[in-house]
Amino acid sequence: MARDVARDLDDIFLGSAAKYTSEQIICESGVPEELARAMWRALGFPDSGGEAAFTDADLEALRTVHALMADGLLDEETAVVIARSLGQTTSRLAEWQTDALGRFYVHREGLVGRDLASEPEVLARVLARTEALVGPLQQLLAYAWRRQLTAVMDRTLAQGEAAAEPAGAGTVGFADLVGFTHLSRHLENADLAALVERFESVSADVVTAAGAMLVKTVGDEVFFVAPDASTGAEAAMRLHEAHAADPDVPQMRIGLATGPLLRRMGDVFGSTVNLASRLTALAHPDTTVVDAATAAALADQPGIRLRQMAPRRLRGIGVMRMFQLERGGA
Repeated sequence: MARDVARDLDDIFLGSAAKYTSEQIICESGVPEELARAMWRALGFPDSGGEAAFTDADLEALRTVHALMADGLLDEETAVVIARSLGQTTSRLAEWQTDALGRFYVHREGLVGRDLASEPEVLARVLARTEALVGPLQQLLAYAWRRQLTAVMDRTLAQGEAAAEPAGAGTVGFADLVGFTHLSRHLENADLAALVERFESVSADVVTAAGAMLVKTVGDEVFFVAPDASTGAEAAMRLHEAHAADPDVPQMRIGLATGPLLRRMGDVFGSTVNLASRLTALAHPDTTVVDAATAAALADQPGIRLRQMAPRRLRGIGVMRMFQLERGGA
């Protein structure tokens, strides 16, 4: 039964069942073997051995890459980097959407605690709905990707940076839930998952609305980057305000730092990021701590109050001047 369902899903998502071995698909595509295997691993899949593991969709993808390289639009290194970006991004996307759709189907069909193997009619309905969703979701994915490309290029041009230049400057922030480890030991898994999902979704909406960009979320922590200190401070204050209204979300602390940033592979790195993380650990619950560079940029900002804190010596950094950020007077 499970094998039949897996075969049906392969047909729905890939258009056909697997019929090519790795040797056969490499020969058919014309892509060099080393590159084809490197791209497959970059997508996040292990070597298939000698089994038939590839479909016509896999062959078409390799032929597309081969054509792009033949036209000089890609080289081997860039092709692998793009494959890795697609693999890492779509892997999480697939997990996220499968979880959301699974919960929707379970509640819609009343499948809690039921065995689908013994209810083929219900399973058939779920498969039919899944098939009906694939096309529209693919269109939405392409739409969102084009929108994100536009936003990234607009942001890059507005900041006067070359598209291929990873270095820049900005303000980064970490928002961390206080006592999350202790809380996770006392919550049921379903309640903990609901809490994390609510924290991440609300935080993403707040950060975006403030004009900053969400880099990533890791359970109890949100990492965001803003083009300037003012935008970063607004995002931090709105995060406190939004989550304070939810009695189920624990207290939060935030650290902000301004300075040079290194952007690569959809992530942000550098000493400024490390400093923001360290400041988060020093913040008290329901407060935001900023470094001297951020405080200087906000000194004349209306609606913001800065309280100087006692200097701290941080290992590898030295003595740090820190300020507590609050919404208020000048």
